[in-house]
Amino acid sequence: MAPLIDPFARPISYLRVSVTDRCDFRCVYCMAENMTFLPKKELLTLEELDRLCSAFIRMGVEKLRITGGEPLVRRGIMTFFAAMGRHLDSGALKELTLTTNGSQLGRFAADLAAVGVRRVNVSLDTLDEEKFARVTRWGRLPQVLKGIDAAQAAGLRIKINAVALKGFNEDELFSLTEWCAARDIDLTWIEVMPMGDLGNENRLDQYWALSDLRARLAARYAVTDLPERTGGPARYVRLEETGQKIGFITPLSHNFCESCNRVRLTCTGELFMCLGQEDNADLRHPLRASEGDAAVEEAIRAAISRKPKGHDFDYSRQRADGQMSRHMSHTGG
Repeated sequence: MAPLIDPFARPISYLRVSVTDRCDFRCVYCMAENMTFLPKKELLTLEELDRLCSAFIRMGVEKLRITGGEPLVRRGIMTFFAAMGRHLDSGALKELTLTTNGSQLGRFAADLAAVGVRRVNVSLDTLDEEKFARVTRWGRLPQVLKGIDAAQAAGLRIKINAVALKGFNEDELFSLTEWCAARDIDLTWIEVMPMGDLGNENRLDQYWALSDLRARLAARYAVTDLPERTGGPARYVRLEETGQKIGFITPLSHNFCESCNRVRLTCTGELFMCLGQEDNADLRHPLRASEGDAAVEEAIRAAISRKPKGHDFDYSRQRADGQMSRHMSHTGG
């Protein structure tokens, strides 16, 4: 089967799949405090998610990241992970992984490892319990830390994803770095993106450019650029004193669109070809209209043919240009 190639000659080999819009946290940059969630009948069933993901894998997707909301709060989600494990066994899929808030890792870490998950990204912006409760609104830091311990005990490689928030976790740059180094955990920083109803949260006020964050690291550590890429948008450095890898995801100060190899599937079957654009394709209708997958594959190819060159996020004019009206939790992490 011909691989998926977008109009700018970029092969699409990475699919991020949101399996639910629900979450047990309400992080301020991801969700409104009082969210209205989708009716369950609008969500793809786990069997439908299997069909869609399998179609993408047949068409050349080699990396599958499961996101949400919080993916591990979806009922029966381990049956889906186990089903995707067959593609690891066949060699068609090179990596099956997930992004999680860590709250349920204590329950599921061993099961995830058993079905072939090897790496897990945990979203963690602060090690201060009071600040953690504030940024997640509903979160409990001790539960997340126990989940990370359980994941490491199960043999899962952990990477911490921290959103850089000016005036919130600037003062934890070195303490979070050293906490990760002591546990042999990689750390990636992400610039806050202008998505969702801002409400009382001003993204421009929150924006902490990672160029500044990197400069602060370089003032304390010897920083070496690394050529490696993991199939995602991060650029990496090594801190020579600790030996750890630090990633930077910079959609605003230095976008990574030229090498974009990914698309995002929502829990309702919408395919977003770009995180920073509203254009999407409905895959649920062709999926439910036929027991065969020909129409689905045709819809996927038509969508990829519309993948844009890049996103519109821009803070350079001191306003959140390119702001997306949908919440981050809608598209999937």
